Amino acid sequence: MASRRTGAPSAGTTAAAAPAPALPVLGGKKSSYRERVADALRAALIAGELRPGEVYSAPALAGRFGVSATPVREAMLDLAKEGLVDTVPNKGFRVTAVTEEQLDEYTHVRSLIEIPTTVDLARTADPVSLEALRPAAREIVAAAAAGDLIAYVEADTRFHLGLLALAGNAHLVEVVGDLRKRARLYGLTALVESGRLLSSAQEHLELLDALLDRDETAVRAVMTRHLGHVRGLWAARDRSPAGRMRSVRRGQM
Repeated sequence: MASRRTGAPSAGTTAAAAPAPALPVLGGKKSSYRERVADALRAALIAGELRPGEVYSAPALAGRFGVSATPVREAMLDLAKEGLVDTVPNKGFRVTAVTEEQLDEYTHVRSLIEIPTTVDLARTADPVSLEALRPAAREIVAAAAAGDLIAYVEADTRFHLGLLALAGNAHLVEVVGDLRKRARLYGLTALVESGRLLSSAQEHLELLDALLDRDETAVRAVMTRHLGHVRGLWAARDRSPAGRMRSVRRGQM
């Protein structure tokens, strides 16, 4: 298919102090400071700064992000509801690990929802609304090329949830959004260096072209490949011999 539209592109209470970063905004403008703190914590998870299995106290995280402990504690309780952390009495919060089996389940559910929904959009979506997603798709490519993982995930979330929203089913968008949070992409630095993240990013532009061409076969193929590619990125985090064998058995390497 011609790409005629494709554009350019430590843990616990003893955690080491770091310069306070600006609080990011993932997925659009947030209405409360608590939500912005929660986004900053999600960003730290994505970038691998908060590690699965480690326990972090609210005061330690507050010092790290240059905020007070109260909004951090409240934000961590929000993340606990999403399954991203567990509460450890009198200590803080433990970052939950995501198992290979859980990732397979998340990918399976996403494929059952996103592939047929996106294929239907090839027939029903307004071309103007589809084209409006192109800036987000280009941001994904630019962030992948720059190795900016937080910007990548933010733009990727806006693109996919914005695309699904065109189907007019708010509950569907909510379900996929929750799955994406639970399958957070943390520790992707090695994938940026290998160039595999950029390859996945470019699929968003390819998907838009297929949708605008009303090519349902191509849309299905791109979406199937993209979700499989994403699962391959998750699997690539585990480079142990056992992890490599699991990836080989799934055909992801």
